[in-house]
Amino acid sequence: MIYEFEGQVPTISKKAYVFENATIIGNVHIGDYVWIGPGAVLRGDYGEISVGSYSAIEDNCVIHARPGEKTSIGEHVTIGHLSVIHTGTIGDYAVIGMNATVSDFATVGKWAAIGEGAVVKNSSKIPEKSIAVGVPAKVLGQVSDEYMKVWEKYKENYNSFCKRYLENLKIAKI
Repeated sequence: MIYEFEGQVPTISKKAYVFENATIIGNVHIGDYVWIGPGAVLRGDYGEISVGSYSAIEDNCVIHARPGEKTSIGEHVTIGHLSVIHTGTIGDYAVIGMNATVSDFATVGKWAAIGEGAVVKNSSKIPEKSIAVGVPAKVLGQVSDEYMKVWEKYKENYNSFCKRYLENLKIAKI
């Protein structure tokens, strides 16, 4: 469902795909070819949220921002199932693993990879092309050229979902 809140209406590209049971509220901006999965919640009720083109917000993610603050998700970003992003900044091409948390005012750099279940603590900075895992998340390595090539292909799958879901997703007649 898409909701206006206190005069703030989400702006969603016509080229994006938002599942019917996802919830988008208020001051939220969604770019071209963004795929928003089932159960995802993007709540721009007292903060702002922007999601750059070609990004994927997978099933049951929660994205929010503090009052008067902004959560910013770059382009070609993958936010894994059940992740929470709260007043964070996610750089282009970053991958946030399933069930990870990016806390208030944390920054995840371009092409950084956050491991499954990791917690990027308040105000932490994960540099570009870093691999961070654990609770709290610690940088353990660097993203390789091979990793980036593989993930570019994975990201294309979600980008293609926008068109494919718009054209082919139907309620099954059982």
